[in-house]
Amino acid sequence: MAAKGLRWLLAPLWAAQIFSGAKSFTDNGVLGSERLNRRGLHAWRVALAQRMADARRRKLEHLVPEEDRAAFFRDGFVLKRDFLPPELFRSVVAELDSFTAPAREMKQGDAVTRRIALDPDALKALPACAAMVRLPAFQNLMRYIASFDAEPIIYVQTVFAQVDSSKTDPQTALHADCFHPSLKAWLFLHDVEEDAGPFVYVPGSQRQTPRRLAWEKRMSVLASSLDRLSARGSFRVRPGDLKRMRLPEPKKFAVPANTLVAADTSGFHARGASARPSVRVEIWAYSRRNPFLPWVGLDPWSLAPLRGRQAPIFWRLLDGLEKLGLGRSPWRKAGRITAASPVRKAH
Repeated sequence: MAAKGLRWLLAPLWAAQIFSGAKSFTDNGVLGSERLNRRGLHAWRVALAQRMADARRRKLEHLVPEEDRAAFFRDGFVLKRDFLPPELFRSVVAELDSFTAPAREMKQGDAVTRRIALDPDALKALPACAAMVRLPAFQNLMRYIASFDAEPIIYVQTVFAQVDSSKTDPQTALHADCFHPSLKAWLFLHDVEEDAGPFVYVPGSQRQTPRRLAWEKRMSVLASSLDRLSARGSFRVRPGDLKRMRLPEPKKFAVPANTLVAADTSGFHARGASARPSVRVEIWAYSRRNPFLPWVGLDPWSLAPLRGRQAPIFWRLLDGLEKLGLGRSPWRKAGRITAASPVRKAH
């Protein structure tokens, strides 16, 4: 009875989260309601979020060339080889090869993801990286795909594949990050081989077609019986799903160094499987805001005291919650190291 009463007390909060980026079906009794999702609640949120992102992107069209807009509409991603001028790219790689800074690591299956925040303090010591991050061609593309005129969060990210004999990395399964348009981008600092964990994306899967919406509705109804990550709102694609949605096979991004890929990760994507232990180093950008905001700007993180500091603030918040006994942060402190320093065993 007490648990049932608590659920009623949480009901207003759950209902308010309908108009937010909340995506977990297990943490919200309204979003996770099988009865409401049979009536179309989740599919309605997906379709509305897409319409609002489309409207925001129309306001940001002037930021990117027409050919990039066309490629994004068709594929859900924009790929740019030789993105940086050669001299600037060599300087970026040289800086990051020797740069030591506080790093965080997360282990999933047999893979470890390491991140070093490119916050204002780091960029003071990295003039080439600072120049790269501030390039209008970079910032404008990030904002257009994210559908918000807002600063992305930027890290140096390293993916270590097959660090041990644990279960398979769950990020190698095709999935959508969330129910609404969002941005992730990779500037690869070294050549990426096809069998060494390349980024994978299903072209055109960002579009909310009637078949995609039908799939979203079906998955929302089944959410309570799905795997943990799907139940938390990051739906995994099962065998046959792509064919039923009339989508093509995934594309592997085996690309040379200095290639930028920026994608809407509401489309289906994955970290490609690695045939052997491998290391992939990249400058990685991320942007995800409330999908139901009608405006493109008004970004609080652009204010001087906060600008560029989203990552360290986020990490400190996770640490604080852990100290209060409110869950264990998945991002563990790894000390001051370089992006490519070998992974320590303890996680």
